[in-house]
Amino acid sequence: MVKLDIISDPICPWCYIGKTLLDRALESRPDHPFTVEWHPYQLNPDMPPEGMDRRTYLESKFGGKDAAFEAYKPVVARAQEAGLDIAFDQIARTPNTLDAHRLIHWAGIEGRQTPIVSALFRAYFQDGRDIGAHDVLGDIADSAGLDAAVILKLLQSEADRDDILARDAQSRKMGVTAVPTFIVAGQHAVPGAQPVELWQKVIDDIDAQVAGET
Repeated sequence: MVKLDIISDPICPWCYIGKTLLDRALESRPDHPFTVEWHPYQLNPDMPPEGMDRRTYLESKFGGKDAAFEAYKPVVARAQEAGLDIAFDQIARTPNTLDAHRLIHWAGIEGRQTPIVSALFRAYFQDGRDIGAHDVLGDIADSAGLDAAVILKLLQSEADRDDILARDAQSRKMGVTAVPTFIVAGQHAVPGAQPVELWQKVIDDIDAQVAGET
């Protein structure tokens, strides 16, 4: 098996697009060699714990409504190419994602990381839910087969906060400045939302290399 580390944030639309395209490649190669692990990266590490009104956030980040609209045009276009209809108009708040990353971490302990990541993306980009809210995270945990009561208790504590922040800082120290960033076999960094064909080629190349060594 080959490790595929994915550095991502569940409110990053490019991450959602990138995961969708990767999933299609993996589905087309059911015997793919990848073992996937998700890693934390906060797009907005200084976001208040309660999050921020989405419109206020976008206008402050991009310098006005028109600038925000222009900044998101390529995202919308790429999402449509990928067959994703992201409901940006349904997103009322931009959350702090530290607790969402804690949930992803705990899901990894239970072997449920990717289902939780998928559920977080859907909740935020399709349903417009506030994935910074503990009740929402508990509901998402329950939907992916985790014990919601345990997750809610953990969310009320400081459990693994420092670990998530340290891992986020480590990614930045490694030179990661944008997500998604995919790291193949601990060596090759592949930044951005890559097309299905690229992932298929990576898988085929790995398979050919393994076949040549046996």
